[in-house]
Amino acid sequence: MSDAETSRDATRLSVVIPVFNEADNVLPLLDEILEGLAGLGRLEVIFVDDCSDDDTVLRLSERLGGGVRLLRHDRRSGQSAAVRTGVRAAKAGWVATLDGDGQNDPADIRRLIEAAEADAEHPVMVGGLRLTRRAGWSKRFASVFANGLRSALLRDGCVDTGCGIKLFRRDVFLELPFFGALHRFLPALFRAYGHRVIYLPVNDRPRLRGQSKYGNLRRALIGILDLLGVYWLTRRVGPVPAVTEPGGN
Repeated sequence: MSDAETSRDATRLSVVIPVFNEADNVLPLLDEILEGLAGLGRLEVIFVDDCSDDDTVLRLSERLGGGVRLLRHDRRSGQSAAVRTGVRAAKAGWVATLDGDGQNDPADIRRLIEAAEADAEHPVMVGGLRLTRRAGWSKRFASVFANGLRSALLRDGCVDTGCGIKLFRRDVFLELPFFGALHRFLPALFRAYGHRVIYLPVNDRPRLRGQSKYGNLRRALIGILDLLGVYWLTRRVGPVPAVTEPGGN
């Protein structure tokens, strides 16, 4: 077994956090992750910086090492690309994602892991559901509308696909087709390819520092186009067949 394979086997969980201009949030979030997941086993925390122009990279540079990693894009590529960058670099077989704004509660990751391990049908993803939102009324309304439309078309059983806290298997994620809004449609895509997905209520917190990077109108216009594309895709794929090789070694 290669050194890379040994390292990947020994790391129980990789936590991937895409960030853009979150200088005031990254270190408090890192402290919460390390505290909330203490005792879980070997852990790595991967921040993926999507060309921040504030002090995000400088703050993180103070804490690198000991399982804390920083990857940087050379040009703005978006949140889905940042998630994929982190997952490709991850050493663990299971990956958890968190938004970099501090609104997801890192302590919920432990509950997602417990849910995945307790499910006898072996889900490849456990998605968080923010049943009580802490955002302003306009974002809550936009979220309810978008989730309702998406659920009606995709029938993925998810009432909150935009929740940033998710747990999934690295190998299965990397088999999915990539596009610019992939992170918002993971439940539908995993299910379309025949994989089991379950959901768990998680905590949602108000943003305490920094500014939101998304406007409701811009998100809605782009989201509708992405939704139609995912609807087309999920109607044209089927479960991946199991493969055996009689007589193989």
